[in-house]
Amino acid sequence: MPGNILGERFVTMSFGESHGKCVGMVVDGCPAGLPLHDSDIQSQLDRRRPGTSVITTQRKEEDKVEIISGMYNGFTSGAPICMLIWNQDQDSGPYELIKTKPRPGHADYQAMVKYGGFADYRGGGRFSGRLTATLVMAGSVAQKLLQYSLGIETTAYTKEIGGITAGSIDLMEAKKNRYTNDVRCPDTAKAEKMKAAIMEARRDGDSLGGIIECISTGLPVGLGEPIFASLESDLSKALFSVPAVKAVEFGSGFNGTKRRGSENNDCYTKQDGRIITTTNNSGGILGGLSSGMPLVIKIGFKPASSIAKTQRTVDLLTGAQIDLNVPGRHDPCVVPRAPPIIECVVSMVLTDHALRGGFIPPVLNR
Repeated sequence: MPGNILGERFVTMSFGESHGKCVGMVVDGCPAGLPLHDSDIQSQLDRRRPGTSVITTQRKEEDKVEIISGMYNGFTSGAPICMLIWNQDQDSGPYELIKTKPRPGHADYQAMVKYGGFADYRGGGRFSGRLTATLVMAGSVAQKLLQYSLGIETTAYTKEIGGITAGSIDLMEAKKNRYTNDVRCPDTAKAEKMKAAIMEARRDGDSLGGIIECISTGLPVGLGEPIFASLESDLSKALFSVPAVKAVEFGSGFNGTKRRGSENNDCYTKQDGRIITTTNNSGGILGGLSSGMPLVIKIGFKPASSIAKTQRTVDLLTGAQIDLNVPGRHDPCVVPRAPPIIECVVSMVLTDHALRGGFIPPVLNR
């Protein structure tokens, strides 16, 4: 399957480049009858878009979505849904200076080799974080469909930045407080420390990484298609498609490797007529299938690669090793813009599996 397509039943195709005319997404397989409005998508795009605080890139993009197909009288029609955003604030000039000088931490050199020098390198082209806007478009549709048809809700928030970790967070608290500060962390005391650390890194011409925690509730038992399309497999594939993601952990993850089985196993009980587990070290997935417990994922982001410090690279024309100062407008930390992206990517995969498993009908009742 081509690399720009994800899903089997809820199929998405991303298009566009960072400094091209537009970026967009085509969604095929969304059932007919879903009430959908521009605002359902725009609200998430507004949370992701650049230039909204002092700790993000100052590229100014309105990121106003246009739905150009797949809708009729306020409902999805069953036809492919095509959505796009017109790029408005590209500044390609600085990239002309480095088109033969690959930036450390970026895929400039690899893309040049793979595509024979024909790839659009401006702003990183197809490898830019700008393309996460396309994930938000498709994922916003998926979120609405999951909530409307199954009552599934997905909530993501900042758990850690630069080694500063939020305390224990209640899910209701996270829903209420995550967007009340610039770093999108429900722990307001730690949020201030995270912001200060980002500002210090920016003053030093450097960057920071961090961790997003994502929780989905309301999942039925049995989402997933083992072995190679298990829920963990497909979620991991999709999440690693987000630029700068370098780690994905489910449930107790690496901490579980330090425990005995008697400590890490989730024991069953019955509550209000439902079979549940008394703990959730599995993170809501067992044997590649959803267990009915909350899906809990942690996603690790590397420090942003574009920094103001002088770094070493190779001039591809001369073969000489040279000093490079990366130009342009960049995020000192990508984590604060990531929660809506992660919510949307997780929702895309959950929707695909809900359709594959027959949990969502092809036509929705009004």
